[in-house]
Amino acid sequence: ELQQTTKALSDGKLALETVNGDCMTTAADHEQTTEARKEELQVIAEAKKALMESTSGAAQQAYAFIQGSSSLHTYADLAKAEVVTLVRSLAKEHHSAALRQLASRIAAVQRFGASAGEDPFAKVKSMISDMIARLQAEAGADATEKAFCDEQLEKTQAKKGELEHDVAKLTSKIDQA
Repeated sequence: ELQQTTKALSDGKLALETVNGDCMTTAADHEQTTEARKEELQVIAEAKKALMESTSGAAQQAYAFIQGSSSLHTYADLAKAEVVTLVRSLAKEHHSAALRQLASRIAAVQRFGASAGEDPFAKVKSMISDMIARLQAEAGADATEKAFCDEQLEKTQAKKGELEHDVAKLTSKIDQA
């Protein structure tokens, strides 16, 4: 019986070390992911704010900035270019692939949406909102994974404590005999 309990204890300790290592790695990854996601959400909020500020009434205003082959004929065109430039610079600054992709999608919507007669800013705003929702969903999934890992670590530590108690009790019996 002592051998079985000792083996169970050593197996429990090994499992605890494995789970502890996995959980520590997951916790560190979670912290980094959470921080990166927080920064991305801030950057997206800044981009959305800049978009709102730069597009208020842009369609009605004319802009007298025409150079040779420039495609900036109106204030709205300038605002569109500023939005793309802002998101691209934020993506570069924060090393964010998601923001780079968003900048590319915004540029495509602006290029092709205008030719279809659609309001490109409405589409850009919805893309930013969708990205925020996706990042929040990912944050929720990460939090769930961390909670599971913490729960498993707690269970393993409790089992280890029980097994150590059993080993001590059995060792005591053997010493008395």
